[in-house]
Amino acid sequence: MFVGFDYGTANCSMAYLKNGKPELIAIEQDNTFIPSTLCAPTREAVTEYLYRFWDIKSSTPAGEQLLRQAMSFNRMEDIEVEKNSLLFGREALDFYIDDPEEVYYVKSPKSFLGATGLRDVQIALFEDLVCAMMTNIKQKAELSVEQEITKAVIGRPVNFQGSKGDEANQQAINILTSAAKRSGFKDIEFQLEPVAAGLDFERTLTEDKTVLVVDIGGGTTDCSMIEMGPSWLKKSDRNSGILAHSGRRVGGNDLDIYLAYQKLMPLLGSGSKNQKGLDLPMGQFWNPIAINNVAAQADFFAAKNRDVLTQLMRDAQEPKKLARLLKLYDEKLSYRVIRDAEKTKIALSEQQSHVVDLSYLESGLDLSISSEHFEEAIMNPQQKINDLVAEAILQAGKKPDIIYVTGGSARSPILRAALKAQLPGIEIVGGNYFGSVTSGLAYWAEHCFS
Repeated sequence: MFVGFDYGTANCSMAYLKNGKPELIAIEQDNTFIPSTLCAPTREAVTEYLYRFWDIKSSTPAGEQLLRQAMSFNRMEDIEVEKNSLLFGREALDFYIDDPEEVYYVKSPKSFLGATGLRDVQIALFEDLVCAMMTNIKQKAELSVEQEITKAVIGRPVNFQGSKGDEANQQAINILTSAAKRSGFKDIEFQLEPVAAGLDFERTLTEDKTVLVVDIGGGTTDCSMIEMGPSWLKKSDRNSGILAHSGRRVGGNDLDIYLAYQKLMPLLGSGSKNQKGLDLPMGQFWNPIAINNVAAQADFFAAKNRDVLTQLMRDAQEPKKLARLLKLYDEKLSYRVIRDAEKTKIALSEQQSHVVDLSYLESGLDLSISSEHFEEAIMNPQQKINDLVAEAILQAGKKPDIIYVTGGSARSPILRAALKAQLPGIEIVGGNYFGSVTSGLAYWAEHCFS
């Protein structure tokens, strides 16, 4: 059986064709989407779990080394890896929020696959994380459809998050390919996510159009200018109709991070001063919420940084605010702050204001955030998205007839208004914000494997 598999930065989903139309598969109880999260007793428990309970062996010498180190570490720390040691999706998030200090929690490992400077053992770790998530999804999907799934078209962004261009992209593709094979897929193909989203939208067209697909995902935004419509639908080679691609590391996660930094972190001391009237260092307020930056997170949560934070609190004009930052450090609350920013972003797609409950930082603490506040906070990533749109139009040498927006953050009226201002008079259409890529991947899987 073949499927389209959207291994996303924020959410994952899988679809197959039923009576010629894509149908999303339940992969987390009755849900067809599962958050891209994983929780375990330790980082090392993930690698041992794959070997011990799923009989998934390492694919490289570095992976074998990682397994030996993981099993040795867990024995030394008296960590018992059991059948319920790995949690995924909403269950992982709930468990982490209940006890953030005692677990290893990962959100959006896809964000790191193109990172530069990774050693072989680090690449092996990311491969294990992705493999564990893919295996869980594959097993749940097979239970739902009551068939073995052996073939998949997996979505990929135009550019993964990484500063080395093609080299970063190839590293990420290699990790995804190896992880998918280890999880049990025998035949694997890739398709660009904006192209997949366009293939789903194409079924609604009654005449040929030049379509600008803007896919605002969790970790990246991708734009593709594509010729599509009835005359293109049955063509096996679509390359001549793909006029332009642009993409970069800016997506829903960045909107959450900028919103948290601009509006929530001032409550923890960002923008305040010490008793000499000097600004407090920005990095201490950016690094804890930069959840898509391994180095920033490592710097902030380093053991030696606690002494630095304590001294900042002693020297601050508003030490009460720094006490909240210290609590974030001690209780590892970064993901909870970002989750609140994400909830605010989602709420503001349907209403004008939203109250954020921050009582986990200090009893009674909350903050009301308006649509105007959100618009101010995301000016930087918004401009980057505008630049991608302009780049795609420049490459194509023409403007689109229609703009098709997809991805969770594309629901935001602020982002849509910015597109409208950039390309006035061009119709903007939104489809299934979460499922369009997956559906398009299922169509392309039929093309690849039928």
